[in-house]
Amino acid sequence: MNDVQAAPHPAIRHAELLDALSASVLLLDFDYTVLYLNNSAQEFLGLGRAQALGHAVTDLFADAPALMQLLQRAVERSAVCSEHELALTPLVNGHGPGAMVVADVTVTRLAGPEAHRLLLELVDARLRMQLTRESELLARVDSSRLIARQLAHEIRNPLGGLRGAAQLLSRELSAPALREYTDVIMREADRLGALVNTMLGPSRPPQREKINIHEVCEHCYQLLRAEAPEGVQLLRDYDPSIPDAQLARDELIQALLNVMRNAVQAVGGSGRVLLRTRSQSNVTISGKRHRLACCLQVEDDGPGVPDELRKTLFLPLVSSKSDGTGLGLSVAQDMLARQRGIIEFESAPGRTVFSLLLPLEGYA
Repeated sequence: MNDVQAAPHPAIRHAELLDALSASVLLLDFDYTVLYLNNSAQEFLGLGRAQALGHAVTDLFADAPALMQLLQRAVERSAVCSEHELALTPLVNGHGPGAMVVADVTVTRLAGPEAHRLLLELVDARLRMQLTRESELLARVDSSRLIARQLAHEIRNPLGGLRGAAQLLSRELSAPALREYTDVIMREADRLGALVNTMLGPSRPPQREKINIHEVCEHCYQLLRAEAPEGVQLLRDYDPSIPDAQLARDELIQALLNVMRNAVQAVGGSGRVLLRTRSQSNVTISGKRHRLACCLQVEDDGPGVPDELRKTLFLPLVSSKSDGTGLGLSVAQDMLARQRGIIEFESAPGRTVFSLLLPLEGYA
């Protein structure tokens, strides 16, 4: 690293104001050498001023061809050039690659006496992308919930008539062998009735009570341990700092069970399923910021979510299993939404993580 003076470049007249910005701002020359960076840029890069000044900005990232092209366009066209949702990987302390960051990038060629300078702005786009993704997800869930409930109402009435007719017929039949057929009809009608009730979902507001998150997790863990095949390993990783919270216990249990059952089924006869809890501060859920939230993560090492199902995974009647109803995740998402929470997931072959996010404050 060059021994460069860490004072702001003379072209930056209002360094204190720039340091107050949440956007990362860097001043570069036409060799893309960093002449100045504000506090947010230091956090973005994970470097102090003395470590960044005097170095080409492209040397501060693991791989930045798209950023280089943007800088070149700004120089050649003497215009403002921007790129939305550019994936960048800062080098940790100027050495190994750190975590990838998605940013909106704008490069401006300055005018007047500073015409040989470039102003680079980096705005973390991950929060906006998260809000957009959550908004689209919840809109799809609301729409599908309405369709599913309308369908369930249409099914419920003839289903009740079918069961009643089978019950009356059973009373008129004297041969036990014939009554077995009516028993099958009634059992299947009851099964479909339970499915319809699941599609309709709870009609009253969730009944919240003060609960211990880990008591709920242990309850689900014990149930799944009894159901899981012998070759499936169930693990736990709990954060003891999570406080008790006002939540709807039964609905949380059902949502977590649905997600955990999916994970167990995904790994098949052998694999690993991990239930992890973590507390998170200053979390944004559905556009609202929460001081404290709980994150329940269910991780498995199965084959991952098929690409064709990723956008519709939480819609009812969508399933990758031949014998699945496609209601488990839809119901779980609905139950968390009723408690101001949300379920998100990330998936790749060998690692799929479903995260149940729930705010831990804000209930009277």
